[in-house]
Amino acid sequence: MFKMLSDTLRRFRHREDGNIAIETAIYLPFLLGVFAVTFTLFDLFRQETVNTKAAYTVSDLISRETTALNDEYINSIYTLGRMMARANSGMSMRVSVIRWDADDARYYVDWSVERGAQMDIWTDATVVDIEDKLPTMPDEERIIVVETWNDVEPAFNVGLGTRNIYNLVFSRPRFASQIAFEGSVVSDGTIHDDEVVDNAES
Repeated sequence: MFKMLSDTLRRFRHREDGNIAIETAIYLPFLLGVFAVTFTLFDLFRQETVNTKAAYTVSDLISRETTALNDEYINSIYTLGRMMARANSGMSMRVSVIRWDADDARYYVDWSVERGAQMDIWTDATVVDIEDKLPTMPDEERIIVVETWNDVEPAFNVGLGTRNIYNLVFSRPRFASQIAFEGSVVSDGTIHDDEVVDNAES
């Protein structure tokens, strides 16, 4: 019995005749599935890279400013970030300037603004939620923190679902000790205007 089965399998292995239509029907769904998974994963990794580059671009642009920013400027860089990312994705962005106080051994928020989906701006009370992601800084040093969120739908339905890509990047001001913002909502909830204050002091 075993010899008969062995001979049958041996003959089947050496056969070279077949039907291409049947073989195509067997292998094509598998090949298409592999292609769909591969393309979907590649597209998600590509989108994550694009989002990271967009966040770094926005952070670098802000770090080069020497005058006070305003809402129009933030709107412009938010539009730029969305153009760099996928057009039909729901990108949100939060920009903050955070300083380190060595005496209090904690971070403080100079100003924080957001664009896109509704989210809370950082305050002195809530910035502790990301302090483990912030760098070690000298006393009274300031950094620009740019965060982006992007909801990305997979190219094919391969069981991954909507992916929320989050990026946090930071940079220090290049040409000024502080990046001011006109009319920002600061951590205690009051409105101030950095440019007006500077002019009054001068």
